[in-house]
Amino acid sequence: MKLLYHTPLDPAQQAAFGITTPQPLAMADQVRFSELDTLNHVNNAVYMEWFERLRIRYVQDWGLSNYDRASDPRIVIRSGNIHYRQEMRMDEDYVTTCGCTAYRNTSFSMVQQVWAGGTLRATFDCVLVLLQPDGSARYPIPAAVRTRFGAIDRAIHEG
Repeated sequence: MKLLYHTPLDPAQQAAFGITTPQPLAMADQVRFSELDTLNHVNNAVYMEWFERLRIRYVQDWGLSNYDRASDPRIVIRSGNIHYRQEMRMDEDYVTTCGCTAYRNTSFSMVQQVWAGGTLRATFDCVLVLLQPDGSARYPIPAAVRTRFGAIDRAIHEG
C-alpha cells in the first residue's frame, strides 16, 4: 500500500495499515530525525505534537473552529492521559487517528492513537472544553457538530 502523508485516510486505507477499528479522522506521516531523543527513539513530547496537529485538523473539519475568527470558541484540554505502548524510530511510517467518544453541552471526550507497523504505539484520551472567545464562560457545542459527533464518530451524548 502506498501511504499518502498529510491526507485523510478512508476506512479501507486505515485497515490496510493495520488499524483494527477505523477512526473518523486518520492521517499518515513519517518519523523525522528532529523528533528523536538521545536514546534514538521518538521523544515523548513529540507524540503530543502529533496528537495536537491532528486534533486541530479535526476541530476545523468538524466545524468547531477555524482558529482565525474572533467569534471562534476557545478549545482547551481540561484533562488528558497518554499511554506510551511501544517505542518508535527514525523513518517509521505512522498514522495518527482521532475521534469523539462522548459529548455534553460544552465539552467532549476524544480518543487519539498512533499506529505503526500494524501496532498501536500510543494513545491519548482527553476531555476538551469549549469557552467563549474571551474565556469568560462556556461555549455550547453547535447542533450541527453534535449531530456529526453522533453520526460520524458514533459518540454518546452524556446528559
